[in-house]
Amino acid sequence: MSAWLYLTCAILLEVAGSTAMKLSDGLSRFWPSILIFACYGLAFTCLAMTLRTMELSTAYAVWSAIGTALIAIIGVVLFQESMNALKAASLLMVILGVVGLRLAESRL
Repeated sequence: MSAWLYLTCAILLEVAGSTAMKLSDGLSRFWPSILIFACYGLAFTCLAMTLRTMELSTAYAVWSAIGTALIAIIGVVLFQESMNALKAASLLMVILGVVGLRLAESRL
């Protein structure tokens, strides 16, 4: 499996784990609490597989930035969290930074 596919799985699993964390209500709900640990365990496994062929700096930057953006979207859509222009612009800058890292890596 390619590093980018492993990284995509790692991101989606981390986002699922973070969403389950919100749903667990401080670890007081059983199934969401179980999902936290399962999703994070699998996410780190996929991230470790990614790192076999991808640079740590790129993999971690993409993982954290895309995960952050997805969690922000989920927070707004599912949990009615606030979003304003400054938050949206800040998330966009994070994503643009990751794109810049990727472009810099491809030119080396």
